[in-house]
Amino acid sequence: MSQPFPQIPSSLTAERQGAIAILRLARPHKRNALDDDTVHGIDAFFGALPEDIGAVVIAGEGENFSAGLDLSDLKELDVSQGIEHSEFWHRAFAKIEFGKVPVVAVLHGAVVGGGLELAAAAHVRVAERSAYYALPEGSRGIFVGGGGAVRLPRLIGAARMMDMMLTGRTYSAEEGQAMGLSTYLVEPGKGLAKGIELAQRIAANAPLTNFAVMHVLPRIAEMAPASGYAVEALMAAIAQADPQAKARLKDFLEKRAPKVKPT
Repeated sequence: MSQPFPQIPSSLTAERQGAIAILRLARPHKRNALDDDTVHGIDAFFGALPEDIGAVVIAGEGENFSAGLDLSDLKELDVSQGIEHSEFWHRAFAKIEFGKVPVVAVLHGAVVGGGLELAAAAHVRVAERSAYYALPEGSRGIFVGGGGAVRLPRLIGAARMMDMMLTGRTYSAEEGQAMGLSTYLVEPGKGLAKGIELAQRIAANAPLTNFAVMHVLPRIAEMAPASGYAVEALMAAIAQADPQAKARLKDFLEKRAPKVKPT
């Protein structure tokens, strides 16, 4: 019997399709702005995923993925409370980036501010051609607080992020694809189907390999080369020794597994 999802607020919806879960931001009347209840729900959802889920798709209801932080959550915070608020977002989004399973974000409409920070925590990003990206924090008198200052420069570079924040520059879906904000670009209305297709493919991988890609690869990328080579060798040895890897390799060698072909 399938395990139930954890309890989440009404600003989120969750459903299951086989081995994947689909989590939707469900505040379309607010352009899916991320308030504290929603971020708490994201934290709870990713912190208690059922064991039989192999990948997650996160998407937005309505015309937008997310227009960012619900600014009403900031208006009464002092400095210490502001630090706590940002660290709370960090903890929630870390459960996406370094959680149990890979996550595919499906982006359309506004992918702005905190919405872009949420998307950056995913492992694969599918953008519809309606998507657009912006970091309007400069004009709001605030600064990114959901991990964007760490994740986004790795995707697009610090100079480009500076420009977005200082000038309010907006990038189109095509520009975002070219600079690395998305990994797939599809026509309007096709994003969720593509996201589900990719998530199903990911969920069919060996779990230990998915773990290595999520947790080990990003850390190797930050290491000095000599350390990176050593950790890579260790992870490669652990992965190939796993019984599931042995079975998959046997299937390939005995020509029972599909060959890699262009798609």
